[in-house]
Amino acid sequence: MPRGDKSSYTDKQKRKAEHIEQGYEERGLSEEEAERRAWATVNKDSGGGNKSGSGRGKPDTHKSAHNGGKAAADRPAADRSAAAKKGWETRRRNAS
Repeated sequence: MPRGDKSSYTDKQKRKAEHIEQGYEERGLSEEEAERRAWATVNKDSGGGNKSGSGRGKPDTHKSAHNGGKAAADRPAADRSAAAKKGWETRRRNAS
């Protein structure tokens, strides 16, 4: 199997990668970079291709999904409040 071959991935993994790729493209990444990041995320979550035989797949860990939000939680409440006020002011200013 050559490098980059996606035949060992399940249909669910392929759909997941496609969905993640679309999200990256909406954020402005190139198609090539979005695809690379999407498959890296799928590999991190599921440990790679699972189509190895009945009952031999590994369960998804969803590790990438659980990494988000930690930075905000570690910040003091005053900093989070200041950021929220700044965002509100920006949205108010841009709306008019």
